[in-house]
Amino acid sequence: MSDRLAPILAQRRADVATARVTRPFAALHDALAGAPPARGFRAALARPGLQVVAEIKRRSPSAGALREDARPAELARRYQAAGAAALSILTEPHFFGGTLDDLVEGRAAVDLPVLRKDFTVDPYQLVEARAAGADAVLLIVAAVPDRLAELGAAARALGLDVLVEVHDEPELELALRAEADLIGINNRNLHDFAIDLATTERLRPRIPPGVVVVGESGIETPADMRRLAAARVDAVLIGSALMRSPDPGARLAALRGAALDSPPEG
Repeated sequence: MSDRLAPILAQRRADVATARVTRPFAALHDALAGAPPARGFRAALARPGLQVVAEIKRRSPSAGALREDARPAELARRYQAAGAAALSILTEPHFFGGTLDDLVEGRAAVDLPVLRKDFTVDPYQLVEARAAGADAVLLIVAAVPDRLAELGAAARALGLDVLVEVHDEPELELALRAEADLIGINNRNLHDFAIDLATTERLRPRIPPGVVVVGESGIETPADMRRLAAARVDAVLIGSALMRSPDPGARLAALRGAALDSPPEG
């Protein structure tokens, strides 16, 4: 585990311990009865063409402050109008400035499926996500290598799709062994936060047919979109490039247009 990831995970474990006291698991589980039906995150990304998961986040450890005054409902509507297939909403409060309320607000404003983007370390967070209306959750292999199959099964039992994030070949092998059907390839190195789109190009051919593949991190330009389209991923997740833009919706539309105008050959 990288030194950058470790403090985030430690904080999330502490948060879960506190949450279990303030909102016991039994009470949280009862809230599932009021959760809206899941919208099908994976299915939205499996449609033909390069789909986009548009992200809502206020800041990040790598990029710093992005849009501290972000209004999730407004951004969600802009993203939907610009053609996003799904949303990713950060709910981690200490390093990214997010909350579960952001997810609730953003999802209520649109009819797109929503990923709870967070650092999942405990089944409590899965129930919490579905009760809040999340359609999918993120499992980072580097964060839970020994619990990947367990947490994935628990999430799917709740009706959640599971985006399993990998950074290298060993993590990809763990994801495939856990029978992940939705894999995100993160182009960001967890040790130094450097970005290299070649990570997606290197790992994509190792993923078998039937698995939906998402390219993550470092997608900033039309050339990046064309490059990942050529790598034959099913979708890309774009966050910082949109959140830094004066007009996130227009930026998304421009990036999507680049991919649509230049389909991969073959």
